[in-house]
Amino acid sequence: MSYQEFRFCPRCGQQLEWRSLEGRSRQVCPTCGWIVYENPLPCAAALVRNERGEILLVKRGVEPAKGEWALPSGFMEIDETPEECCLRELEEETGLKGKILRLIGVYAQTSALYKKVLIIGYEVEAPGEPVPGSDSQAVAFFLPERMPPVAFSSHRQLIQDLLIVEKDK
Repeated sequence: MSYQEFRFCPRCGQQLEWRSLEGRSRQVCPTCGWIVYENPLPCAAALVRNERGEILLVKRGVEPAKGEWALPSGFMEIDETPEECCLRELEEETGLKGKILRLIGVYAQTSALYKKVLIIGYEVEAPGEPVPGSDSQAVAFFLPERMPPVAFSSHRQLIQDLLIVEKDK
């Protein structure tokens, strides 16, 4: 069972049924008509560069991809904007306080646990020396041509997209 599969309707308590609806197989309440829609979970990622043009990566301390390198990132909370999420995750994982410079892009990625996540990537200015936070084993800056493998395809695309934009300037 995936994390979003329900057995009973959260509105009326009736057992849900699988039905073909809107061109998809969906769980539906036969009593009140409530429909289970599966939506991607929103995440935000920070792409920080230092004065030498190196990109900040964190070695993840938690699954998924524990022990692998990625951009500082995480799930958006219900009470925050994508920008706030990005800056909170940056500070939690690196100790750096940042400022959003611009949106780089929005990326969809398959997830074994969550089925699909939506990553909103920002270029962020964050002066200072990073330190590993609660979800990080290590933090370091890397030249784009000398980066270790980056765990998530969305993060790799985000980095590539920023470098292409910079190259075209």
